[in-house]
Amino acid sequence: MATQINWYHTPIDKATLRELTRKSDLRPLVHILGQFLLAAATGIGAYLVYRSLPWPLVIPAVLIHGTVYTFFGASGSGHELSHRTVFKSRWLNELFIAITGFMSYFPYTHFRKSHAKHHQLTVHEGEDLEVILPVTYKPSVWIWMFTINVPGMIRILGLHGRHALGVYKTEWEQRILPPSDTKGRARVTWWARITLVGHAALAATFILTGNWILVFLVTLAPFIGNWLNFLCGIPQHLGLMPSVPDFRVCCRTMEIGFLPRFLYWHMNYHVEHHMYAGVPFYNLRRLRKAIEHDVPVATKGLFRTWREEILPLARIQRTNPNHVAVPRFPAGATPPALPQDAAERFVDINGSFANPTTAAAGD
Repeated sequence: MATQINWYHTPIDKATLRELTRKSDLRPLVHILGQFLLAAATGIGAYLVYRSLPWPLVIPAVLIHGTVYTFFGASGSGHELSHRTVFKSRWLNELFIAITGFMSYFPYTHFRKSHAKHHQLTVHEGEDLEVILPVTYKPSVWIWMFTINVPGMIRILGLHGRHALGVYKTEWEQRILPPSDTKGRARVTWWARITLVGHAALAATFILTGNWILVFLVTLAPFIGNWLNFLCGIPQHLGLMPSVPDFRVCCRTMEIGFLPRFLYWHMNYHVEHHMYAGVPFYNLRRLRKAIEHDVPVATKGLFRTWREEILPLARIQRTNPNHVAVPRFPAGATPPALPQDAAERFVDINGSFANPTTAAAGD
């Protein structure tokens, strides 16, 4: 029997919610074509630099291209398309998730099942194995984020390799793809084979034709320059409280600039996305406005979020994993229902759980 969690949802007018969940074809089409054009521009630019300018200039050009390209996967278009909430026409959704999934080695047939569980069981201990709190990362990760993410590449190629052989050995895989789900496993296996064989063929073609630079602009692009992707994705849950039936306490919303918001497909509105997952990404900002009286005050700016919240929390949690942040709520918001043993199990950023509703909106 699947675990049932009685999640808190900020009340919202039914007509308003119906309008916010209405899907379009034009708006997401413009968005994803814009992302393709931007990636094409940075890729062509890097190729021209390679052909015409000194080789040291090729490195930053490829890094810029990778910074854009990395958002075709799990922290960008792939994530949103996996929800099937992007396009009104389902075939467009499936077309673009296949294209971007192949481009980015994104195992969307596996991710869809995993991510559905993540939404149902968000960071509940022992239940959600997609995201486990506390989220940790080694300081050395910054080296990989500004170069080629070798550990990430090994991990994703290893995952595809196992799946291509039909091997599902982790506890999480056994939960989301049990042996009885033969059709589900078959889809995952065939997608892994298509991805690996397709990219191997492309890489061989690039090398044999003397266009080895395309190996970096296509084959390895999903693993190059992950820094912005990393900065956007890590704050989703880091430093927040596990095992609470309230997305406002276990997810983080932050306001960020136009370009990262565009590339990240508005997932900076992460509380809102989890609370009402049926709302398309292009309506999340409007959803935020509709419920902002009852959700935590958002940090302004990506780098400010890291400076004021993420880095201090990550540093403290390395030695004290029970240290969590209780978000600041606007005056009048419904207080979050914290676990009865929260004060015993966790120490919040202020040292007390007495009254998390301490900040007025706009502080």
